[in-house]
Amino acid sequence: MITKSAMSFRKNKDWKMILYAKAGQGKTTSIKYLKGKTLVLDLDNSFKVLEGVSDSIQQYRFDNGTPEGREFDRTNPIEDLNTFLSDEDVQGMGKDWDNLVIDNVSSLEKDWFVEKGRSSHNKISNEIQDYSQWMNYFARVITSIYMIPNVNILITAWEKKIENELESGQTFSQYAPDIRDKSLNGFLGLADVVARLVVNPKTSGRGAILEGDNTVYAKNRLDERTVAPIEELFNFDNKKTEEKPKTKQEKEGTK
Repeated sequence: MITKSAMSFRKNKDWKMILYAKAGQGKTTSIKYLKGKTLVLDLDNSFKVLEGVSDSIQQYRFDNGTPEGREFDRTNPIEDLNTFLSDEDVQGMGKDWDNLVIDNVSSLEKDWFVEKGRSSHNKISNEIQDYSQWMNYFARVITSIYMIPNVNILITAWEKKIENELESGQTFSQYAPDIRDKSLNGFLGLADVVARLVVNPKTSGRGAILEGDNTVYAKNRLDERTVAPIEELFNFDNKKTEEKPKTKQEKEGTK
């Protein structure tokens, strides 16, 4: 038997995070607050919002025979994602990179079903088997991404509301990442942190909810913060600071 002491683990190293929000709330912009060198797989062509931010943030480009390469092809998402995951430089990126960002998987899901629809009988509609195939495909993709060693991994998604039911029969709506329900639990369970990005309507300040309840899915295994301004979201190596109990206003916008 081989064992390793719990005291030797560093839970704030090589973390896995899901960050979700409404479209346009600043998920991609938040990448600039990651520390170190960051590689971004841009699945929805939103990388342009990071123009001029930092040379330490680089977009993954696909080889098309030109020096500059090309962006992710949303009309052929399966082929391009397979190319990305089989890239030896990606699998060994922990030697040269600190962070990998997958931005965003909600867009990937929609593009995947469009591609599958093109191969159906009527070239438009999805067939029944597509839905079970997506669940298995997405699980394999996320597992493959999380197995890339020695790098922090941030995955972004849009948000949706899901309906839950308590044992008492009471139902409630909860914000969660916009991924098909049958894929959602496995996706959320593999992450160390699930954060909902919100904007304070009064101050326009952006922040993340890190503690979940019946209205918001969130969790934080890395430290004891329950909310964080977006500028400090990725500061998991900082010691805990004294926190005031969060008000209803802070929960809706953490700044």
